[in-house]
Amino acid sequence: MAMPQTPPRPVAGHADRAELADLRALARTFFETVVMPHEERFEQQGRPDREMYRRAGELGLLCMSVPTEYGGGGGTFEHEAVLFEEQTRAGESALQLGVDTGIVPHYLLHYATHEQRLAWIPKLASGEWIGAIAMTEPATGSDLKNIRTRAVRDGDEYVVTGAKTFISNGATCDLLIIAAVTDPGAGARGISLLVAEVDDGPAGFRRGQVLKKIGQKGQDTAELFFDGLRVPARNLLGGTPGSGFAQLMRQLPHERLIVATAAMGMMEAAVEATVAYTKQRQAFGGTLFDLQSTRFTLAEAATTVAVARAFVDACVARHVRGELDATTAAMAKSWTSEQQCRVVDSCLQLFGGYGYMTEYPIARMFVDSRIQKIYAGANEVMKDLIARSL
Repeated sequence: MAMPQTPPRPVAGHADRAELADLRALARTFFETVVMPHEERFEQQGRPDREMYRRAGELGLLCMSVPTEYGGGGGTFEHEAVLFEEQTRAGESALQLGVDTGIVPHYLLHYATHEQRLAWIPKLASGEWIGAIAMTEPATGSDLKNIRTRAVRDGDEYVVTGAKTFISNGATCDLLIIAAVTDPGAGARGISLLVAEVDDGPAGFRRGQVLKKIGQKGQDTAELFFDGLRVPARNLLGGTPGSGFAQLMRQLPHERLIVATAAMGMMEAAVEATVAYTKQRQAFGGTLFDLQSTRFTLAEAATTVAVARAFVDACVARHVRGELDATTAAMAKSWTSEQQCRVVDSCLQLFGGYGYMTEYPIARMFVDSRIQKIYAGANEVMKDLIARSL
């Protein structure tokens, strides 16, 4: 079996500021004018239109930190951080780009063979394919060591049996990374990652219902079932059985930084929207902003946002240099998601009854924020991870 080759390392340093500013403008325009006009329909149907991914691909917004030889943009995580921030700033939550372009391509980039990268990543970069990763199971959330989905070697194939739940992009994915047990007696060292092409609905693979959530209603989070799904043995990421848990642990800091950047974007948007609203809302002979309680609330929120911005930007810079450690990533994920929920809640309060109406973006921010403290590792798990380093 061909072994994966070491992926090209990103160039250390910062991307050009003007380039990032242009990217920010492009991403903002894409989300506000192309995607958001359809957001209500996406919520009703429980998934976005695939065309949105293709449009993003045409604009060069997908796989921006992937080398150009694999169809990517040749940039760094700084470029993708801008994308994730602008998506949440726009209030767009139907496209799960954090998984599709932020997570899945990097598993392939680090652990797939050169030939596999050439076959898979360009389709993700163009938006022709949508990517997903299946880790969580009905009885296993953040405790990845105890997953039960099995992959049994049968000649040149693995036969996969089991079930996954809460899978982002589960209803629309074409390329699926599956975490499965290949050696039941080896504990964490018995877990492997397999890549399945599921665009043609192969035998032994079934998509369950799109799950109804309190937030991110336009994003297709689904159950997946495997009943004898056959995956070519060459699609074992890393080439060696039992490497999956270590691969997951190495990639999770990247995933957790994606959560932090999204939290950053939403906090900034919430404060900006609330300042604008309170300055025009009349109350008690003046504006709502004139009240000391309002000003103190917003001052505290703005300070939190400024501190979060400094921390997240520092984490992004460290990640680009290849220096972001698991503990710092856990800090960034847990702290920013906690602050996101707190800031959005305090901002919603200043909208009064209007803040409880879904027609106001602040209401959608409130329900969309809550999952940030759960996925990519529950915050309680993050705090335990941090405590181990003390």
